Amino acid sequence: MSGRHTGEQHSHTVEGTDPQLYVAVHEPATDAGLRPVMLLHGFSSSAKLNWEDTGWLAALLEAGRRVITVDLPGHGRSGAPEDMDSYAPSRIRADLLQIAFDAGTRPLRDGDPGSGLDLIGYSLGSRLAWEFGATQHELVHRLVLGGPNTADPLAEFDLVAAQRYLADGTPIADQSTAGLLKMAQLLPSNNIFSLLSLVEAIKGEPFDPAEAVPRMPMLLVAGDKDDRAASLPELAALGAKAGAMVEQVLLPGRNHTNAVTSRAFKQEAISFLAA
Repeated sequence: MSGRHTGEQHSHTVEGTDPQLYVAVHEPATDAGLRPVMLLHGFSSSAKLNWEDTGWLAALLEAGRRVITVDLPGHGRSGAPEDMDSYAPSRIRADLLQIAFDAGTRPLRDGDPGSGLDLIGYSLGSRLAWEFGATQHELVHRLVLGGPNTADPLAEFDLVAAQRYLADGTPIADQSTAGLLKMAQLLPSNNIFSLLSLVEAIKGEPFDPAEAVPRMPMLLVAGDKDDRAASLPELAALGAKAGAMVEQVLLPGRNHTNAVTSRAFKQEAISFLAA
């Protein structure tokens, strides 16, 4: 992989609590002079799984982009805070804002291609990127949202059933809950109880894309075998109504699990963000 990177668990605080988030800033060998790109991974994943192992980081560095990767609370190399507030989507967005500024991101300025921030999110990361863009229009230049949805599946997660299963093996009736929990347990670096705290926090702040809509250009991407692909037109309509330029891309033969590995997805995203 070209470029170099430094990773550290940042010790800054936002609203008085240390988020224990692991952040890495990756520098390209040859800088294209464009704003940095922040990558937001999905539930039960990590920056390494979602972005490094799939070739995204290498592709962005080769394109001359400076990249900021973050492991969400309880994921990857991030800590597992005990306080519920650290897992709230609104709190995570505040932490992301601090991380962006810590990495040297500057507000958007006309005629300065190095100002501002581009965001790429996948699945849960798309939800966070949508809301971040909607609230940080002076900072965010463009958004790429992979596998987005108009609703958050985690909001319907059966926490009680999951806790019973973990305690004594009681079967989980809800297939979505059972599938998400199984996925969460597959990755050894995940703190399962922290992930359940994240689910509980998300249930307290359910996703409503119409509540706050990004106004910057957006690229919406999903596999044509992904049920979430049906959300793209609705999200595009919300963005267009708010004045955003929105593009939609369907990836042939891809589902929610493997769309992120698509070379076409990477190429479309890198071209879109360079405009």
